[in-house]
Amino acid sequence: MTIQPATQSDALANLLREDRSFAPDAGFAANAVADASRYGAAAADRLGYWASRAREVLTWEKDFTQVLDWSEAPVARWFADGTLNAAYNALDRHVENGLGDRVAIHFEGEPGDTRSYTYAQLTEEVKKAANAFESLGVAKGDRVAVYLPMIPEAVITMLACARIGAIHSVVFGGFSAEALRSRIDDAEAKLVVTADGTFRRGKPSPLKPAVDQALAESGHTVQNVIVVKRNHQDVAWTPGLDRWWHETVSTASAEHTAVAHEAEHPLFILYTSGTTGKPKGILHTTGGYLVQGAATHKDTFDLHPETDVYWCTADVGWVTGHSYVTYAPLVNGATQVIYEGTPDCPHQGRWWEIVEKYGVTILYTAPTAIRTFMKWGRQIPDSHDLSSLRVLGSVGESINPEAWMWYREVIGSNNGPGTDGAPGPRKEHPAPIVDTWWQTETGAHMIAPLPGVTATKPGSAQVPVPGIGVDVVDEMGAPVPNGQGGFLVIREPWPAMLRGIWGDMDRYQDTYWSRFEHMYFAGDGAKRDEDGDIWLLGRVDDVMNVSGHRLSTTEIESALVSHPLVAEAAVVGAKDETTGEAVVAFVILRTTPGEGEDVEQVLRAHVAKEIGPIAKPRHILAVPELPKTRSGKIMRRLLKDVAEGRDPGDATTLADPTVMAQIAADLRKG
Repeated sequence: MTIQPATQSDALANLLREDRSFAPDAGFAANAVADASRYGAAAADRLGYWASRAREVLTWEKDFTQVLDWSEAPVARWFADGTLNAAYNALDRHVENGLGDRVAIHFEGEPGDTRSYTYAQLTEEVKKAANAFESLGVAKGDRVAVYLPMIPEAVITMLACARIGAIHSVVFGGFSAEALRSRIDDAEAKLVVTADGTFRRGKPSPLKPAVDQALAESGHTVQNVIVVKRNHQDVAWTPGLDRWWHETVSTASAEHTAVAHEAEHPLFILYTSGTTGKPKGILHTTGGYLVQGAATHKDTFDLHPETDVYWCTADVGWVTGHSYVTYAPLVNGATQVIYEGTPDCPHQGRWWEIVEKYGVTILYTAPTAIRTFMKWGRQIPDSHDLSSLRVLGSVGESINPEAWMWYREVIGSNNGPGTDGAPGPRKEHPAPIVDTWWQTETGAHMIAPLPGVTATKPGSAQVPVPGIGVDVVDEMGAPVPNGQGGFLVIREPWPAMLRGIWGDMDRYQDTYWSRFEHMYFAGDGAKRDEDGDIWLLGRVDDVMNVSGHRLSTTEIESALVSHPLVAEAAVVGAKDETTGEAVVAFVILRTTPGEGEDVEQVLRAHVAKEIGPIAKPRHILAVPELPKTRSGKIMRRLLKDVAEGRDPGDATTLADPTVMAQIAADLRKG
């Protein structure tokens, strides 16, 4: 890494430059699903390209004649006069094409129980659920709230809703009863599908009590609650409202004909996490969302459905679990793994056991998980045979270069263990890493390398997906030159884009389209390097203004993690009378410091060397853990409260609510 000087005129200071690059292996490129012609075709005729992909990846009941209607911008209509059924595309057509015996889902429960569903079996289960929901009065356009753990019934429920044209609203199982109720009320849900509970770190964890609490007060629209019996804990029961899944769905008829819906028919609402006040329901429709999801799943991961075993570790409560678990893999006829539990139960090698057991070839996970594995040590994955892995994906936040390199060298190069758990011979050509940038709002990948085409760089999402118009602009909306930072925008409508905020189109306009004229503003900072490749710099809200320099928390965190002492880092800006804001860092150490070693001074000097004196943290605090949500997002807002001397706010949504108390206690001791 080298220093790139910042100027006060930069929209965002562009500080770190990554010089390492890895060209695709020739053998991989020769057999790749997508080659460089994708870019040429999309550049020559963007709408024609998307029309071609739409007919390639989906089966249309009625073909479309118009690709895009942008006459009512910023609301797009893609393939609007075409009709199709999402569940039919994910299931029935594969059975009709003779693939009914192919495994669709391998389910691994945290306690070790397993289930596998072929496409024929999964189709039958979805048909039963569709019949059961309809028998309870759920019809096209009705909303269904889904509050389930990561079990097959979650995917079955979502696809059954899509089959009958109901709109699902999945609420992450870690959210509170209050959060669940607010989403039920906003969507006016008619049905709730939940479970008695799940398993978390070896113990039963309840879910239904939160539903009971959410519905305790009158005024809701829910008419029925269907409950999956998962952990067999005793639950309260409301006759006339509550129904068991095994008595309602499992006993329903398996005969159900999928009816085609308009391409612009709403498919789902997904409420963005971390909002305050009224929840923000992101609305996605059917045709364009499925097209871009399936096309990018196929291309980004070089999917060969006949031979690949794909595992996306995301929960269905987040958009990654919608797009790259429930919909795209099944639309593409893939075999995938679904895991209910945490990476460290019953031990820290659980994920690698699963990779070995099912022969996983494509692994798609978050940088938070990768950094956690780094902290635990490479001896754990090195003791497992991960030679089946041929493509590695990253999602959820920008990945720092050192975590990217660890992912490549430890996971992507694993060719089986040597003696005594030591690393065996490494792969000559490590699995390529595809770092993907996209959002709940975008619906599908927007920036990602093609593994058979792109020379990948550690930490960079790199280039827009073919057919996607992404740019980095300054404060005035003008493109920044290579080597500078700015604001990430999308210039052209895209197939999987959100169609609005449920019930609040004015908020949609104000939130996404008011900052820059005729451009969608993603809320993220980014930079273009000297080659024009794109690097994400985190949320603009997380940008610090230090002595007139707009610094990205992401780059300073990357510099800290590049030091061998540091496993993870989170950086915030705290008010400072002299500089406006000062950098404050919270780090998890990889090893215990040596006697007399001043960790704070060592790391401050390291940041100054990697980036420059302007980025040196004022304070660096070693902490036992960082405040993270159950999806792995670091809650920097809470750290900012601590750094500025305020009591942190509500920590109940954290994976470990005690973390903030530990951090505050350490600060007081310091």
